[in-house]
Amino acid sequence: MGRTELPTDALKGVHVLLVEDDDDSRALLQTILQYSGALVTAVASARAAVSALERVKPDLVLTDLSMPGEDGYWLIGRIRTLPSDRGGKIPAIAITAHGHPHSVDRTLAAGFQAHLRKPVDPWELARTIASLGLRKF
Repeated sequence: MGRTELPTDALKGVHVLLVEDDDDSRALLQTILQYSGALVTAVASARAAVSALERVKPDLVLTDLSMPGEDGYWLIGRIRTLPSDRGGKIPAIAITAHGHPHSVDRTLAAGFQAHLRKPVDPWELARTIASLGLRKF
């Protein structure tokens, strides 16, 4: 049985803070998320994500791990030091081209709830977000 098209309301009502330094990857992920009904705040760096968290209250952080300057590990470290009411316990998903078992273990130990490998499959992304209790479809 083949996959059907991802439902346009699969992530309805989920606000995602998307952190990706590559313009094309950020645009693609933003399109996938918005197509699925998510509200997306997209930024190009970990520092911009920290600033965004002062202005918006997303339900989820979706971040690349390998970025110039401060990376995704730096970002999750900063987020986890915040008080709960400022996003310190927000669910976070790491995305990376690195999928070695030690990479997955490292991301989970750092404070992420999930680790997805690029290129990100839209269905896998939606299922992972749903598994965090943010949306069921």
